[in-house]
Amino acid sequence: MAKITFTAEPGKQETTITRLYDASPERVFRAMTDPALIPKWWGPRKYITIVDRMDFREGGTWRFINRDSDGTDYAFHGVYHAIAGPKSIVQTFEWEGMPGHVSLETMRLEAVGDQTLVTAQSVFQSVADRDGMMQGDMESGVNETYDRLEEVVAKM
Repeated sequence: MAKITFTAEPGKQETTITRLYDASPERVFRAMTDPALIPKWWGPRKYITIVDRMDFREGGTWRFINRDSDGTDYAFHGVYHAIAGPKSIVQTFEWEGMPGHVSLETMRLEAVGDQTLVTAQSVFQSVADRDGMMQGDMESGVNETYDRLEEVVAKM
């Protein structure tokens, strides 16, 4: 299996990302859910990530901010709908720069020997919403974010 795959089939309103990590599901899950670790991996390196709010429980909300070198903020938020740690997280995701375009994300973590296969599926409200995110350089941002997550997990 390739280290990362990014699937966005034409005409469908979803994306699926898979990535294999050299760590246990517990370690990957901890990196994904520890507010002290999130700024070390969430988003592209060119931004500083600020955890504005993270109430990690079912029904809790989150809000992360990416700040660029000019001080411009790009904020994202959502609600945690289901948490089955360290196996899965279901949450919403919305970029505040385009309000009303909410996706539902399901992150699954599966042990594969000494590694963890992470599968992240995002379902958008429409094909147009999904395509709009794709045009916003979503794929390269995801690749960089997942590379950074691997670096954090390796140091834990």
